[in-house]
Amino acid sequence: MTTVSHVLRERGFIYQYTDEDMFRQLDEKPQVFYIGFDPSADSLHIGNLIPIMSMMHLQRAGHKPIAIVGGGTGLVGDPSGKTEMRQLLDRDTMDRNVAGITQVLTKYLDMDKTIVLNNADWLGKLNYIDMLREFGRHISVNRMLAAESVKTRLEKGLSFLEFNYMILQAYDFYYLCREYGCRYQFGGQDQWGNIVQGIDIIRRKLQKTAYGATWPLIVKPNGEKYGKTEAGAVWLSKDKLSPYQYYQFFRNVEDCDVKRFLLLYTFLPMEEAERLAALQPPLLNRAKEILAFEATRITHGLQDAQAAFQESTRLFGQADPNGQVATSSAITRTPGPSSDIAAVSVADLDVAAGIPLVDFLVDQQIFPSKGQARRMISQGGVYLNDQRLDDPSYTLTGRDFPQGDLLLRKGKKRYYRFTMNE
Repeated sequence: MTTVSHVLRERGFIYQYTDEDMFRQLDEKPQVFYIGFDPSADSLHIGNLIPIMSMMHLQRAGHKPIAIVGGGTGLVGDPSGKTEMRQLLDRDTMDRNVAGITQVLTKYLDMDKTIVLNNADWLGKLNYIDMLREFGRHISVNRMLAAESVKTRLEKGLSFLEFNYMILQAYDFYYLCREYGCRYQFGGQDQWGNIVQGIDIIRRKLQKTAYGATWPLIVKPNGEKYGKTEAGAVWLSKDKLSPYQYYQFFRNVEDCDVKRFLLLYTFLPMEEAERLAALQPPLLNRAKEILAFEATRITHGLQDAQAAFQESTRLFGQADPNGQVATSSAITRTPGPSSDIAAVSVADLDVAAGIPLVDFLVDQQIFPSKGQARRMISQGGVYLNDQRLDDPSYTLTGRDFPQGDLLLRKGKKRYYRFTMNE
């Protein structure tokens, strides 16, 4: 039988952990664990999918999740991964963000078996003097200064407000252990110092052993964090990002990320994910279709995943129209209509130097004049790859041709597809 610790390790969720005993206990009997979410916005984005998928794996294995939405710590601001102090939010905004994030979590977790808490409920009641006397002597400033989240900010300047964040998160772990029997905390690798501080307080104050593990930060080949695109954050809420746009994010991942994303963001079997990721272009695009379909299904449901797949294949065509690639995904039960948009091959485009969009629109006879093209763009009537433009000086480059294709829309219904010659 495959254990949950094996699943988490094999699929790439574990970066750092306290000791092997934590995995042995996770595999032996149900445990209570917690993961925190920073309410800096009223939704979560793709960067939060690692903790969410971790919770889903652990919950499926019988463990009980506690999701902390940090309405208290959020008023202080986590310095981890930031080059400057976060903008402080007022309490009304924080309350709206907490409610929005809680709603997002209901899409992924069995809420009948999940505890969702707002740490403002206990942190807001703490007496500063009492807390200093009770916990201050157990907290090592030297250890706090050694934490990566603190060290990186010291170079730019760290406020005393932010310096307290580690103490508050450590108190969260202590409180949850005392009140709910929670002895496991999971977080991003930049949370390691906070987790270890909580484990130490639990040992000193409650004489109990607690455990922690972190997952790796997911970065692009250029070292940037995933979670945003040039068009903005990849939100998990439908009202912030359509299921079709969400699908397209995964459909357009780099070839080198296909295996990692299949393992992290889908529940496809390990062997199948490895086989799909080993496909060579152009069939590797079928693996990307499956990745996009499964990721969209988990976040938005089967119906929206099917609609996004059908719309994408209508516009761009299918990556595996002859069904060469075997898969257990429900994508095989979703008919993908052939594109009814004729592809126009465009030759000798110097996208490296950049091509003025207005010139391109006139050259391709989409508009009769540059003046009309500029007016339509300024009025928001031109879309590139489902993104509306409003800058008549926009320049086309290679990034506008993902997988060698550019989808252009004029007005509401006129579509054009252009294919770059190899």
